[in-house]
Formats: sequence, C-alpha cells, structure tokens
Amino acid sequence: MRAQFKTTDLYDDYLEALQVAAPIFRDFGGRSSFHGQIVTLKAFEDNTFLKAAFETDGKGKVLVVDSAGSLRCAMMGDVMAALGASNGWEGVIIHGCIRDSADVGKVDIGAKALATIPRKTVKRNQGVMDIPVHFADVTFNPGEYLYADEDGIVISKTKIA
Repeated sequence: MRAQFKTTDLYDDYLEALQVAAPIFRDFGGRSSFHGQIVTLKAFEDNTFLKAAFETDGKGKVLVVDSAGSLRCAMMGDVMAALGASNGWEGVIIHGCIRDSADVGKVDIGAKALATIPRKTVKRNQGVMDIPVHFADVTFNPGEYLYADEDGIVISKTKIA
C-alpha cells in the first residue's frame, strides 16, 4: 500500500525545512499523488537518457528531468510512461513537455510537466544523470525525496512520509 500524504500537511509539519516548487506544472499521469527518492536527468530536447532510466528498476523513485523548459518537443509520451510504470517508477517531473497526454493519463505513474506538444525529440544520445538540477525555484538533488500531489511539489532532504 502506498503511503498517504498531502503536500499541504507536509508543509505545515515541516515548514521551511522543505523546498516548495513554484506552481508551474500540470498533472498528466494516472496517479495524481506520488513520492519517492529523486533521480535526476539534465537533457535538452533528447529523451535517450530518459528511456534508459525508465528501463531500470524505479521502485520508490521519481525521475526529475530538466529539459530547460523547452516547449518545442515532448520528452515523454505514452509508450515511455508505460515503460516507466512497468519498471516500478513512482513518477516523473519534466521541466518541458509531454505528448500523448490522454493515454499518459491512463498509465499508473505520476507525471507532471509544463505542457503538451505533438513533436517528439531527436535522439542524439545526450544527457547527464544524477546531478543537481534547478528549476521551479528549487534545486532537485539526487537522493533527496520528492512528494507531489494536486497541490504541488515539496522536496525534503530525508524521507518524511
């Protein structure tokens, strides 16, 4: 059974010990509430490394993708979301776009992104995993914990729920 939490309650309990992401994301995945240990990816308009990450065991993990806020192409679609879900990933936060949003909404994975666009990425095999990434007024550090629901995203240095 998944742990139950509300980001509002977590914030009330921990206040400024948590980072609170700016409210720039829309919900797209089949799960509106998800949490896990952060794995990061910095990749601009290339989802090669996102696919490679989703091919690994993601139990208890959330992939945070910094695509520099690009609105020119989608970093993930329904096939990629299904791959992540099949390998146990709890969710993904994309500082960029997704596509196939109606079908992504049917996949048992949390997914937050800026917007949707039909265009897919170009595969250039470029990206960097497991480095701190900064967007939405917060720094996402690999190994820290992310909690997301309908009210937003909070980040903790330690597991709290």
